[in-house]
Amino acid sequence: MSSIKEKLSKPFASLVAKRIEKWARNPEKTQQKVFRNLINSATDTSFGKDHNFKKISTYEEFKSNVPIRDYEDLRPYVERVVNGEDNVLWKGKPLYFAKTSGTTSGAKYIPITKESMPTHVKAARNAILMYIHETGNTQFVDGKMIFLQGSPILEENNGIKLGRLSGIVAHYVPKYLQKNRMPSFETNCIEDWETKVEAIIDETLREDMTIISGIPSWVQMYFEKLIERTDKKVGEIFKNFSLFIFGGVNYEPYRAKFENLIGRKVDSIELYPASEGFFAFQDKQDEKGMLLQLKSGIFYEFVEADKFYDENPERITIKDVKLEVNYVMIISSTAGLWAYNIGDTVQFTSLKPYRVIVSGRIKHFISAFGEHVIGKEVEQAFNEATENTSITVNEFTVAPQINPNNGLPYHEWFIEFENLPENEAKFIKDLDNSLQQQNSYYYDLIAGKVLQPLKLTKIKKDGFQNYMKSIGKLGGQNKIPRLSNDRKIADKLYELQLTK
Repeated sequence: MSSIKEKLSKPFASLVAKRIEKWARNPEKTQQKVFRNLINSATDTSFGKDHNFKKISTYEEFKSNVPIRDYEDLRPYVERVVNGEDNVLWKGKPLYFAKTSGTTSGAKYIPITKESMPTHVKAARNAILMYIHETGNTQFVDGKMIFLQGSPILEENNGIKLGRLSGIVAHYVPKYLQKNRMPSFETNCIEDWETKVEAIIDETLREDMTIISGIPSWVQMYFEKLIERTDKKVGEIFKNFSLFIFGGVNYEPYRAKFENLIGRKVDSIELYPASEGFFAFQDKQDEKGMLLQLKSGIFYEFVEADKFYDENPERITIKDVKLEVNYVMIISSTAGLWAYNIGDTVQFTSLKPYRVIVSGRIKHFISAFGEHVIGKEVEQAFNEATENTSITVNEFTVAPQINPNNGLPYHEWFIEFENLPENEAKFIKDLDNSLQQQNSYYYDLIAGKVLQPLKLTKIKKDGFQNYMKSIGKLGGQNKIPRLSNDRKIADKLYELQLTK
């Protein structure tokens, strides 16, 4: 017999789907409305005055007055907000700062305002409702749901609370989900990730878990420890587990491993959340890409990644984007971020409606020899090389080897296997061939004998977890870069534990 919550979820999902369809059918009009609201709302802020917002009425004028910035460029304004000043980037003060660890400049403080906070919560809710609308599956709504996330304990500075984004969002779980939500607040507050996972297992082991959510690499750790405790597959422990929600990384490299850990297939929903905004979510089970959130107080611009570091790269709106071009995504938002480079690169998989995949990070690539290999390409190579095989892996990353002891330079793939390839030479060849087919520069370097084909370095079990632990980034929202243009990660992996 269906519960009230289950009965109400379908009509609510239908209503939300109609609202989403309405703005998705009118993308340019929707974005123009967002643009006008942003400019009007921030005209009297310090940033608005410094950039002549009163005189901005068109996108062309906006581009002329507001240059693209990354966090370092915006830092002087952010520091004024951190020090307690009002009306700097957005009207009033932010409700929160999402504190993130910057790779080059220490901690970053990303503002979250009264206007931007609800968009984070609504997008996560709508992702589940769109799944219900499409599939009709509502059985999971009465079960227990787990969201592996950072600690909800928040600090306070000059009247503004600060913490990790996932910890902030934990304070906004709707009342109708509070009884279903796990782990407990106390367990969520545990900072040490390994201790936290054990406590989560203690709490969830005998519960009817139906939704599990988190970054795949950390959910994998939870699953493996569940199996260690029980000697059962996750799908046997949680018989009604039917929906996996993930974000932060591409799920495909983990899919085979997860299906093995679970013991069966479960539906999944991909999300694209970040401290700067909730940008997209998967709205269809059988469509590639995630629906770009055009009505969430975010105005989007795009710059072709290959031209991003040119002196005056062309900035365009959604009106002019093309399919499968690698773009750096630039945002302006109700959080007070203006022409802000979030660091991600995306590709459009659909223009009606606008759907994207995250193709990598503008600073995460390999171009030690001019090849400009990106994250999407190494992930696709991996997926093609493992398709229809028994190969499963826990994690992998790629780095250039510029000065080998012998022979030509090469790309080095560090892979932690769960199931080894039956034919290692074929696996390596398939990886390399796929990369050559996708990237003509890489092909030319191999053909011209500037590079030799890639080499494989096998990492011991838990090697990547040990690496993350060694740099203080085990668990939470932290993840391994798929590739890098230097050998910092590679050298640390060698140092920690290496097997060939």
